Amino acid sequence: MKTIVTGGAGFIGSQVVDRLIEEGHEVVVIDNLSTGKESNINKKAKFYNIDIQDQKVSEIFEKEKPDYVNHHAAQIDLRLSIKKPILDAQINILGLINILDNSVKHNVKKFIYVSSAAVYGIPGSLPVKEDVAKLPLSPYGIGKWVGELYLNFYNQTFGLNYTTLRYSNVYGPRQQGGEAGVVSIFIRKVLAGDNPIIFGDGKQTRDYVFVSDVVDANILALTKGDKEAFNIGTGVATSVNDLFSEIKKITNHQETAEHAEEIKGELKEIFLDSLKAEDMLGWKSKTSLNDGLNQTYNYFKNLI
Repeated sequence: MKTIVTGGAGFIGSQVVDRLIEEGHEVVVIDNLSTGKESNINKKAKFYNIDIQDQKVSEIFEKEKPDYVNHHAAQIDLRLSIKKPILDAQINILGLINILDNSVKHNVKKFIYVSSAAVYGIPGSLPVKEDVAKLPLSPYGIGKWVGELYLNFYNQTFGLNYTTLRYSNVYGPRQQGGEAGVVSIFIRKVLAGDNPIIFGDGKQTRDYVFVSDVVDANILALTKGDKEAFNIGTGVATSVNDLFSEIKKITNHQETAEHAEEIKGELKEIFLDSLKAEDMLGWKSKTSLNDGLNQTYNYFKNLI
């Protein structure tokens, strides 16, 4: 089987590529290296340095004739999406449509789409289930939800099979930072001898899921969960303060974090109900926060 992974040089996408190759897939990576690193790309994968919006993507599909598409390429910075909503839409909506069009044209068997917990907005209840109202608060969240609607359109109109994975806050080795990369930001700061900055009181909670568990969900979605969307999270709420406390224990960091003004519009709390993924995909997060943080810390320490 041959799989195209868009964003296959990135934090999560590159590790999906690694696992697919381990599972015996031929893998083709499409990535413009705007945030990904060529050094992340498995040497057994074929690599095309091209933007997902580029019309020449059709030539890649024509040549490679993939069985599956795993779509990780995206603009993932929520704050940047607020500053530059047009850019966000160009990448996350128009880029997606380009890949979807080519998937239909070249008879792709299944499309794995990476969405986000950002589609939910302010939760009406916790943990958040997949069927609640979608009221995203940012262009990033809006774009991810629009992408899900386009998937439904391409399925209903052209028969393109798909599975959608709505990630919570993914962390682990190869993470570069950015808003969702608070774990790597904190660890990098500590390793550099600097004090991390916590915005607001630090009581805001998130659902931190380890990258290898997320990769598991991508592999399972190849053969399960047709035409469904799944939350991919731990179901555990962890505050930023508690996250930093765990990192301090692991790294023997003695200093306290600095605090900065609360970010306007930031969610106070969210964590996901992933029972649907457990039931239909056979997926459940396996890595504890402590184990995941240790693995992440050791990765960055070895880099230095």
